[in-house]
Amino acid sequence: MDVESRQVKVVLLLVSSLTIMSMITISASLPDMTKAFSDVPNGPKLVKLVLSFPGLFIALSAIVAGMFIDKFGRLRLLGISLVLYALGGVSGYWLDNLYLILAGRAVLGVSVGISMTIVTTLVADYYQGKSRQKFAGLQIAVMSIGGIVFITLGGILADISWRAPFLIYFFSLLILPFCYLYLKEPKRDLKAQESQTGIKSPAIIWFVFINVMLMWILFFIIPIQIPFYLKDLGVEKNSMIGLAIASSTFFSAVAAFSYSRIKDKFSFHQIFALGYFLMAVAFAFIAAGHSYFMVMLGMLFAGLGMGIMIPNANIWVMQLAPPEIRGREIGRLTTFWFLGQFLSPLLLLPFLDYFSQSQLYFVISGILIALSLVFMGVYYMNSRKAQLE
Repeated sequence: MDVESRQVKVVLLLVSSLTIMSMITISASLPDMTKAFSDVPNGPKLVKLVLSFPGLFIALSAIVAGMFIDKFGRLRLLGISLVLYALGGVSGYWLDNLYLILAGRAVLGVSVGISMTIVTTLVADYYQGKSRQKFAGLQIAVMSIGGIVFITLGGILADISWRAPFLIYFFSLLILPFCYLYLKEPKRDLKAQESQTGIKSPAIIWFVFINVMLMWILFFIIPIQIPFYLKDLGVEKNSMIGLAIASSTFFSAVAAFSYSRIKDKFSFHQIFALGYFLMAVAFAFIAAGHSYFMVMLGMLFAGLGMGIMIPNANIWVMQLAPPEIRGREIGRLTTFWFLGQFLSPLLLLPFLDYFSQSQLYFVISGILIALSLVFMGVYYMNSRKAQLE
């Protein structure tokens, strides 16, 4: 198999696009869903949970999937995960019970936990060095572009009915045959696999995992709460709400396309510092603006920040993880990624009982500035230590 072939890359990128699609495609539907289930106890809170609920099950399934694919191979579970993706995702179109919709979202989460772990591990298996660095940036860029398409389409369909965007999840079935046509199982060192119990990654990998979780806790408030914020500002069209959220993914794609060139000049720590600073600027604009234009400007900076931080985390983990336990470590990365998305509304939305939305965004901006300073501090400490040695 020629891993540099266009077909292999396109299939990997299409499977990758399912990840972002799983979470935010229905974002523009949330306000209308809230009205539809207004008679359900705690209905508004449960509707917001619909968006982030898959994250919990992605987190739970990814770590298990990582261990299984190291032991049994990458592709055996991929087909099953794509079928589950369609079934769990589309179920929301037909279901009238909010709790059953949440159950369907749980199935969707399990499928993404498996498929994302597999595709990210395959990227690490197929590519090395500069090629891996370039493809990781391309992967996040295409995921972001897919997000633009799916969010915009979701916004348009949400103007027809809040149920209509759920039909987009059928897309996974279109990808399924091409996975088996073009992707091949990487060769594995069976002896190394048998003795992998003694193999460990450097301890710093846990620092990366926790940072990824924190990154998503802070960022994921955007697709969850911005639709309601824009409604409060007088924006009525769901398509405009979808466009606002999609714009962040567009600028994320722009930044991710440039990641390889950025990484050539800066360290992992510096890139995280820059990413957090850009996100801090984003939340400050959203908080202070009180207008659709200022929210869009905030989406620009938020997208740029996430666009460099996501591939940065992926490449760092790929570099730290020994090949024998690569699937397990990437499974853990996926777990912390989506655990952050799941925890985001649970940790941040209760503060809206005490703060206005603008005040909450200002607080988040301050936290992001602090994180940026922490990473720059660690970078300078490491630089000084290296000079002394």
